[in-house]
Amino acid sequence: MLLTDKRVVLIGGKGGVGKTTVSAALAVLATKRNKKVLLVSTDPAHSLADAFGQTTIGDKITRLAPNLDVLELDPDQEVEQHLARVTAQLKRYTRPEMFSEIERQMRLTRQSPGAQEAALLERIAQTIELGLAEYDLVIFDTAPTGHTLRLLSLPEAMAAWTQGLLNANKRSAKLGEVLGHLTPKAGRDITNPLGDPAEHATDGMDERNKALTETLLKRQRLLTRTRELLLDHEKTALLFVLTPEKLPILETGRAVTTLLAEKLPLAGLVVNRILPDTADGSFLAQRRQQEKIHLAQIAHDFKNLTQFNIPLQATDIQGMLALTHFAGLLDLAGIK
Repeated sequence: MLLTDKRVVLIGGKGGVGKTTVSAALAVLATKRNKKVLLVSTDPAHSLADAFGQTTIGDKITRLAPNLDVLELDPDQEVEQHLARVTAQLKRYTRPEMFSEIERQMRLTRQSPGAQEAALLERIAQTIELGLAEYDLVIFDTAPTGHTLRLLSLPEAMAAWTQGLLNANKRSAKLGEVLGHLTPKAGRDITNPLGDPAEHATDGMDERNKALTETLLKRQRLLTRTRELLLDHEKTALLFVLTPEKLPILETGRAVTTLLAEKLPLAGLVVNRILPDTADGSFLAQRRQQEKIHLAQIAHDFKNLTQFNIPLQATDIQGMLALTHFAGLLDLAGIK
C-alpha cells in the first residue's frame, strides 16, 4: 500500500499527463492519514509552486501545510554545485601538477550527456537519507519518462565514472593504489561497480591518498545505499501516470518494460483525465468512443499492474482546496 507501507514513492510519466498534480495530491492525501511528508520535484520544468498556488518554492525545504514540506531541486544549479565540490575535493587531495587535468575533466563533464542526472542523483540520494530520518514518506515528482529512467540507471554509471577518473591519473603510483582499493580485482572486474567497497580500503595509505579515497568511497557507499533502496519493494514504489491517449500509452509501455527488467518496484498506474459519463455533446461522444479503445488497450497491455482511474476535471487543479478534492479522487480510486 503506497501511503501506508512505503517510505519513498516516485511519480513518473510522459510530460503533460498530470504527474505534478498527482504527486501533490498524493502528498496531501498522505498528510490526511497522519503522515509527515516531504514532496520533492526533480523536474527541470518545476510546477509544484503552480500546483499549490504559490509564487515560488525553490531549493530549500518549505513548509506549505501541517506535516507537508516541499522542495524543488534545480538540475542546472546541482551540476554547478556538484562539480565545484568535486573539483575542490580533488584539488585538496592531489598534487598541483594534476590541477590542470582535474579542471579539464570537469569542463568535459559539465558538457557531457548525463551531467545533470549525475549531479541530481547525488542530491536525490542525500535528500532521501534526510527524508528517511525526518519524514514518514518522501514523494518525488520526477521529470519526463526518459530523464527518470536515465536517473534510475545512474548509480552504476557514476561508480564507473569514479573509476574512470582515477584511471585517467594512473600515471601517479599513489592514485593507482587508490584505484586498486576502490575496485574489485584491482580494477579488472567492472561488472559490479557497486559492489560494497571494502571497509578497510584505506589501510596503509598515506594521509593525502587516504583522504581522497575516503571521499570517493563515501560517495560510492551513498550511491550503493540509494540503489538498494530503489530496489527494495518493501520501502519504495514507482507510480506511473498516463492519459488514455496513444502517445502516453506507448511511452508508458516502453518505460514499464525497462523498469520491470531492472526489477524496480513498479506499484501501478494512474490513468488520468478519463472523460466522465456526465460529459455530453456530439464532440465528446466521439471522443469517448476513441477513449474506450485506448482504455481497453491500457487494460490489456498493463493487465499485471494495478490501475487507478481518475476522471477529467472541469477546471485546472490549483491550490490546496483543489488538491484536497483531487486527493479525495485518488482515495476513491483505491490508493491506500
